[in-house]
Amino acid sequence: MLTDISIKNLAIIDELGLTLAPGFNVLTGETGAGKSIIIDAVSLLLGGRADGTLIRSGCDAAIVEGNFLLASELQAELRPLLEQEGLDEPAQPERLALARELRANGRNVCRVNGRSVALAMLREIGARLVDIHGQSEHLSLLQVRSHLQLLDRFGGLAAERAALAAVVRKLEAARRELADLIEGARQAAQRTDLLNFQVKEIGAARLKADEEAGLLEERTRLANAERLAELATLAAEAASEGVEGDAGQKSSAADLLRTAVQALERLVRIDASRAAQLEVGRSLAEQTAEWGRDVSAYRDGIEFNPKRLQAVEERLHLLQDLQRKYGASIEAVLAHAALAAAELLRISNTDERVAHLRTEEAALLAQVGALGSALSAKRSVAGKRLSALVMAELNDLQMSGGKFAAAMQMTDDAHGAPIEGGRCVAFDHSGIDALEFMISPNPGEPLKPLVKIASGGETARLMLALKGVLAQADQTPTLIFDEIDQGLGGRVGHVVGQKLWQLATAHQVLCITHLPQLAGFGDAHFRVEKQVRGRRTVTSAATLPAEARLVELAEMLGGDSAANRQSAAELLELVAASKQGTKARKPR
Repeated sequence: MLTDISIKNLAIIDELGLTLAPGFNVLTGETGAGKSIIIDAVSLLLGGRADGTLIRSGCDAAIVEGNFLLASELQAELRPLLEQEGLDEPAQPERLALARELRANGRNVCRVNGRSVALAMLREIGARLVDIHGQSEHLSLLQVRSHLQLLDRFGGLAAERAALAAVVRKLEAARRELADLIEGARQAAQRTDLLNFQVKEIGAARLKADEEAGLLEERTRLANAERLAELATLAAEAASEGVEGDAGQKSSAADLLRTAVQALERLVRIDASRAAQLEVGRSLAEQTAEWGRDVSAYRDGIEFNPKRLQAVEERLHLLQDLQRKYGASIEAVLAHAALAAAELLRISNTDERVAHLRTEEAALLAQVGALGSALSAKRSVAGKRLSALVMAELNDLQMSGGKFAAAMQMTDDAHGAPIEGGRCVAFDHSGIDALEFMISPNPGEPLKPLVKIASGGETARLMLALKGVLAQADQTPTLIFDEIDQGLGGRVGHVVGQKLWQLATAHQVLCITHLPQLAGFGDAHFRVEKQVRGRRTVTSAATLPAEARLVELAEMLGGDSAANRQSAAELLELVAASKQGTKARKPR
């Protein structure tokens, strides 16, 4: 519900704040006092059309701010949207703040929970919060797409509707896959040839995940065989084979170490304390000789093989070519081959899958037709009951000649769901019915779409009749009625007031009225007053306590006199009795 609203610099409103009650709120005051401007402010807050002329003369901007308290159902409905746009307040999910600022330069600033949003987002959120009866842009009942949902809520058909929607989602998924397969089948032959080529090309290469690194090392050795042999020979000669000296004799590191060991052996015979150095020398001599033999063996094993080098180069080129085509590594190439093989398998099974999906589609269509027909029958019963209740409400509201109908129809569709009689009809997640509320306000007039009825008090009474019947089905928390008392007398005003008060048990209701009989039913009564301050006209609004309310009702009855105050007191007593009687009666 709308807990409070503040308005600044809008038309003749300088600065105004209203704290609204959760039940039935009435606004009264003289014509031109600014009551409708308050409704205009709410409309702006919900994303209504902005007009720069609304900005108070001499001001740079007009600002409207409103705070809402959300019931748990509405929190759940709005949460995904708010979270998606980063507008949620996890610490206070039950609170929602909207703001609208009109600037003289033409800019239009919208905010949700203090964050700037596009006007479309403000409208999307606002549409769930308030219905303004008298301005169709915020009236949910004038949106044909909402009629079927309202009827289903009224008839308690949510479970049937959800069951049908689940089958429709399965059918849509099957049809999407079927369409993809049929479209894919047209390119299947060309695709199959490509996939077969890829699988065969990669398979023929007999790839090994780790072979590339080994081939690169082998190529390096083969390409540098002569240099490797040369360096290995130098190392082997120096270590153990011997290098020819100036005297024509060959000597090596191993030879020199052996000479050193022989000298140490003679030394140790004289001085045994050098035995440790002798052992070190013998070990070095043996290791050097062994090291020299290893280098010689490496040299002797070096392969001078141009044919093998060419084979390695060709293999590496093949690997690089496959990686260029199918992946950045051997592992990626092998993975591509696996995917191609799996796709070939799917293509080979396409005909079988298509046949299966066509059978599934037919079965699901039959299920949609059966569920849709059953739901349609229940809707028909609910629609007749709704029509009877609405017409009873219209009779109470002095529109006894009015007629109402929930007009349902189906549309033939060759690809639709089969129903009794051999028809195939269009369907969506809501079922096989298209529904629109139809109204005939006056005797002798044909039923016309609700969205085309005239505006004004007649419209408001029609909406009141509908809202009264659909109170539990309609989840819009705040309802605003403007001009509902147009053309009404006091007796009917009492009835309208009673019905608005009853409606306020399921919604927050705000009503602008000139009828004291209607105003007497308000749980909170606000007087809107226009005054001149400092040569400027300003509008103010205040909640009326008991005594002030009597005065206001007396004024509405014709003037503040003792007789009219007595009449106002009697009116409030009558209202109290009516409320008590309504509480005692069971709802029809």
